[in-house]
Amino acid sequence: MEYVRLGRSGLNVSRLCLGTMNFGPETSEQDSHRIMDTAHDQGINFFDTANVYGRKTGEGVTEQIIGNWFASGDGRRERTVLATKVYGGMGGWPNQGKLSALHIRRACDESLKRLKTDYIDLYQMHHVDRETPWDEIWEAMEVLRQQGKIIYVGSSNFAGWHLAQAQEAANSRHFLGLVSEQSYYNLLNRWIELEVLPAARRYGIGVIPWSPLDGGLLSGAIRKQREGGGSRSSSERSAAGLEKHRTALEAYEKLCAELGHDPAEVGLAWLLAQDGVTAPIVGPRTGEQLDSGLRAAELTLDEAAMTALDELFPAPFPNGSKPAPEAYAW
Repeated sequence: MEYVRLGRSGLNVSRLCLGTMNFGPETSEQDSHRIMDTAHDQGINFFDTANVYGRKTGEGVTEQIIGNWFASGDGRRERTVLATKVYGGMGGWPNQGKLSALHIRRACDESLKRLKTDYIDLYQMHHVDRETPWDEIWEAMEVLRQQGKIIYVGSSNFAGWHLAQAQEAANSRHFLGLVSEQSYYNLLNRWIELEVLPAARRYGIGVIPWSPLDGGLLSGAIRKQREGGGSRSSSERSAAGLEKHRTALEAYEKLCAELGHDPAEVGLAWLLAQDGVTAPIVGPRTGEQLDSGLRAAELTLDEAAMTALDELFPAPFPNGSKPAPEAYAW
């Protein structure tokens, strides 16, 4: 496993991040523990979760599963760069969601209890809060850091403008600010290349793509449909999403076959080759899906393959081949 620094920080993380959203709703606690053990065995040290994962409001089911795994000992916590998130509603009472200083403080303490640890390596804002001033948010994060409860701060689902706002506010307070941004990014959805990626590179913010295979559409959905196999792309993502991209996906799967690699591996390998990307999040429901992600980390696509993928799934730049933001800010 290769390791890289997270953004401009000195923190070293694996090139793959283990996503845990399926732990609980889709994957049993026993199987979740087995997947985390395998991830460590294969060198993955970067785990991502959130206080709202688990589909039971206020319970933090997924964090509890991870906490029980940490409690098993054997250096599991010490070998893990642990990332969780704050923002989502944890109840129906006022101040049980978003990014007020009160909720940030309470949510952090609750996550620590569920995770059975006394610190969080990367505390991420799950969404931008347009109603809470940045001075309040950063002061709350500063207090948590001074208390030793968190070490680094990250964001998720921010626009490029939000990254700039957040970082300039942190700079004015002489605070480190953001070291990472978790964004929706894959071959089918390249919109972050317009503003988010340029802003992240400018501020030294590492990008952690979520849904790197677009819910399974890039994992061989056409082939699975033809073979009659079940897949997330045919159920949860709905047939409409599959049909919308059918022509491109058929060509994509043909290209992957010519390359001799599984579509899921090619999609992840493409992301790993993008400038500014730190670690795509792989969210396996099974050990076999984790194995596929591990193979992708060892795959290097040549220039011809990268060009072919760009032709199938072009970047959303409005003026020819110029990179953003120069494509429109000429």
